[in-house]
Amino acid sequence: MTGNRKKKLPIGIEDFKEIMTEGFYYADKTGLIRELLSNWGKVNLFTRPRRFGKSLNMSMLKYFFDIEGDPEIFQGLAIAEETELCRQYMGQYPVISLSLKGVNGMDFESAYFMLCSVVGKEALRFQFLAESGRLTDRERKLYEQLVKVGGQGEELFLLKQSTLEESLHTLSMLLDKHYGQKVILLIDEYDVPLAKAFDQGYYDEMIMLIRNFLGQALKTNSSLKFAVLTGCMRISRESIFTGLNNLRVFSIMDVSFHEYFGFTDSEVKDMLGYYGLTENYPAIKDWYDGYQFGNVEAYCPWDVINYCYDLRADSGKKPQNYWSNTSGNDVVRRFIRQADTALIKREIEQLVAGESVAKEIHPELTYRDMYRSIENIWSVLFATGYLTKRGSSDGKTVSLVIPNREIREIYTEQIMAYFKEGVKENRETLNRFCEALESGNEESVEKQFQEYLRKTISIRDTFVRKHLKENFYHGILIGILGCLDGWIISSNKEAGDGYSDIVLESADGGAGIIIEVKYAHDGDLEKGCKEAVEQIAKNNYEGGLYGEEVEKVLKYGIACYKKRCKVQVV
Repeated sequence: MTGNRKKKLPIGIEDFKEIMTEGFYYADKTGLIRELLSNWGKVNLFTRPRRFGKSLNMSMLKYFFDIEGDPEIFQGLAIAEETELCRQYMGQYPVISLSLKGVNGMDFESAYFMLCSVVGKEALRFQFLAESGRLTDRERKLYEQLVKVGGQGEELFLLKQSTLEESLHTLSMLLDKHYGQKVILLIDEYDVPLAKAFDQGYYDEMIMLIRNFLGQALKTNSSLKFAVLTGCMRISRESIFTGLNNLRVFSIMDVSFHEYFGFTDSEVKDMLGYYGLTENYPAIKDWYDGYQFGNVEAYCPWDVINYCYDLRADSGKKPQNYWSNTSGNDVVRRFIRQADTALIKREIEQLVAGESVAKEIHPELTYRDMYRSIENIWSVLFATGYLTKRGSSDGKTVSLVIPNREIREIYTEQIMAYFKEGVKENRETLNRFCEALESGNEESVEKQFQEYLRKTISIRDTFVRKHLKENFYHGILIGILGCLDGWIISSNKEAGDGYSDIVLESADGGAGIIIEVKYAHDGDLEKGCKEAVEQIAKNNYEGGLYGEEVEKVLKYGIACYKKRCKVQVV
């Protein structure tokens, strides 16, 4: 690079060589190679949440070990200082590298074809095997079977299931014989096909296929030097890794390799300093930090890189929820919908308020088990990054928290979505509330609203400003008021000398209701109600209604604190 031109930010780029040769910023994670070789394991599984650099690290491993790799791209990086290790391992092995993240068919047939395609495309990288003089005619025919995937027109070629299940073992054997060197096997996102199969109802077929596919490659493969797999979940040995006694699992609980996935605090500070964005450090830490892997606190790289990109274009850009754009957050949705006891609801409220909850974590689950009980969902939330640990664990019991502001937003959004769905199921209670509101019966309005608050999951986020807490109760009222027939509802409408929280006007124009909501931080509901009523009068919120010749106006001050409320009408 020349002059003051800064390196580009690698949004969505997972190819290590492209990052190193095309002028992209890179936080050096090559120490992972040294630690992997120092802590030798035949089969190594790294489990981390999505968007924490798993795929980029796998690409890095591929370019380092591969005979066809490019040693020059590692110059200036930490691993280049390990001269003896580089001499012994760099560019010395045939590498088979697969990503299963694209094996996500809506049915088993389409997923099967996708897996065949992934294997076939990787096998095509080694086209020299079709003419290798070190292979027999029969062995060359075995290779030709692996690359006969695809189709033209309506003709479609698929590997036989036995051929597909043996494909990695076969390709390893052929490469070993051609090079006279054992193979390194890299499988990224190994659990994506299982997750999709579970969601779409073909789990039994896929579990059998993946079990045999991996088993042939990892258990009975004499041509294997070592293997590295990544995924979000550690699927139980009984369902996938049956009989695989040489598997080493490095989860988010383990200290080993803990600094190589996600950005550390010093890496974030270095990046911000490089781009002249140091003043944004507090906001980035609040929104995207807080994950604990082993003993290291980590930031989500996807979020940090995206926000830095936006800040370079607009220095006033506020932090965004980038995580939600990459997933439907189904596990949080399931969790909230299965919170059917007062205890679980209270625990969710504690988490959203920034407090911790102690839970037993089950590191090995099958997809069938994951959502069978609320207790298992705690483990899924932990493994997928929607919860993280604080402090050291006591055996299987872990102190869990929501990691940061971004993930807390996901919970609050899902809570509000669930509330809106629940409004339809509580029609009788809500009708009584609306009738009391229309008649000016403040005692009944207070009773009905408080009764509803006790049933729902409240959001009392201690990390946000007062008006955002009020937004929760404001949102609940808007949802309830949707039950009112014959009324026009406005939210944050300009009225008088300001903006009133909620304004209701009868369809015939003869009546109006003004509601001002306050959150009583000190628990003084009487004081909160008084402030709300005074604000309505001071800002003349009813002025706009009188302009429409409204004959009767009810003005409500509603103060809330946790699951209590106070109502005053004038």
